[in-house]
Amino acid sequence: MAERITNDDLELLDKLGVEVESEPASGRTPKEQRIIAGFEEIEHFFEAHGRLPQHGEDRDIFERLYAVRLERIRDSVECLGILEPLDKHGLLGKKNEPEACCVNEDSSDAALLESLGVDGQQSEISQLVHVRSREEIKAAEEVARRTLCADFDHFKPMFEKVQQELTDGSRQTLKYQDNAEVNQGDMFILDGQKILVASVGASFVNDYGRPDRRLRVIYDNGTESDLLVRSLQRALNKDKTSRRITKPDHGPLFSDQTEEDDVATGCVYVLRSKSDHPFVAQNRNVLHKIGVTGGDVKNRIANAKKDPTYLLADVEIVATFKLANINREKLEALLHKFFASARLDVELKDRFGTNIEPREWFLVPFSVIEEAIEKLKDGSIEDYRYNPERAQIVKRNK
Repeated sequence: MAERITNDDLELLDKLGVEVESEPASGRTPKEQRIIAGFEEIEHFFEAHGRLPQHGEDRDIFERLYAVRLERIRDSVECLGILEPLDKHGLLGKKNEPEACCVNEDSSDAALLESLGVDGQQSEISQLVHVRSREEIKAAEEVARRTLCADFDHFKPMFEKVQQELTDGSRQTLKYQDNAEVNQGDMFILDGQKILVASVGASFVNDYGRPDRRLRVIYDNGTESDLLVRSLQRALNKDKTSRRITKPDHGPLFSDQTEEDDVATGCVYVLRSKSDHPFVAQNRNVLHKIGVTGGDVKNRIANAKKDPTYLLADVEIVATFKLANINREKLEALLHKFFASARLDVELKDRFGTNIEPREWFLVPFSVIEEAIEKLKDGSIEDYRYNPERAQIVKRNK
């Protein structure tokens, strides 16, 4: 009898209608497959970091699990017999780094997971998406650690003044942006409290190899803390309602230069249509689209000829003005209201046949738009109005 089934045998059996059950290609038992899969995760870690996984409370949970697992594998004759032929990096014979010898971890993955508050029976290691790193835990502990502010009498009038300026509109609040700068004198709203960055220490490299600085942060309830910049940034990013409080004397709203303490919030843009429509062609030099955006203007107009908002035609950028420390939506509404008497009244259909009324096109010379922006800069625009018959900005009658 043949020791194995040949291709000819399989063809003959197939013609006779006989099905042949094939053996698993790997020939491994479920237990052996689990051992190999667990070792492959250790190999992936080694390939990514160039070193063996180590023990220690400051290590990531996955690294600690791999370190425990590798020790158990080395102590098991059964595991060594399975894995030694597959050990392409020689991990089973490598020695751990010196610092790994000083820490004793629990002897199993399950025990380590249990000590960290994770149910190892219900979660695969690769699915522990809610486990925080040690760096995140330290940051949260820092935020929670506060002391009474001994000289709060010095800061209390500042917080009261800021509240008054928020009420009368001298200051505004902006959504805190990821990785936004934190400087001395900055103010934020965090977890419903106003906070002041009273001082900023010297720059240094933290335990995780990242640049950081120590802050003195004062809270409006009379407490303070010595947060790290990164800890404060983490807290502001985590709080979905966090806000940055703008400064009352932030300078001009529009500028060609970015000041050090500016919080960029977008730009005002002025566009001109390239449409060959007779009316547009006849009024091209005075027909402008005025808008405000927080993104890139070029990206915004990339598909203009397919968008009724842009009169279904390509456009050219006439000018842009940097916008800082101000609410984009309110400014856009103010500009559109100022030039409302010169708004283009037109109705177009989009590609679905829906009627669209572009609301941002105005029959206004560009020089007049520039003049309006200048009056926005000096805060006098409320004293003026646009006269469409004269195509001029004129003083309001008091």
